[in-house]
Amino acid sequence: MDMKGSIEASLRSALELEHLDVLNESHNHGGPGTQTHFKVTAVSPFFDGMGPVKRHQHLYGLLNEQLQSGVHALALHTYTPAEWAKKNGTAPLSPDCMGGSH
Repeated sequence: MDMKGSIEASLRSALELEHLDVLNESHNHGGPGTQTHFKVTAVSPFFDGMGPVKRHQHLYGLLNEQLQSGVHALALHTYTPAEWAKKNGTAPLSPDCMGGSH
């Protein structure tokens, strides 16, 4: 399974998700890595009452294996269903790469 599939499988098995999008953005970054930079948009009722830092910490814990296996960067966008509706079902665009070796 590729890294994108691994990230999706880990999140789907651990969370009730109303929406999940895992985008491989490695091509936007310098260096040889082709599965190193990902943007994750996750919408779940699990996030109700949880602040952004706790949401991210939870996802980092769920994705520990992937982070230890070559994922260099995760752009996490986590929403409750109500927050997602207010955003009209869109996550922010990722910024341009600032360079570096990954």
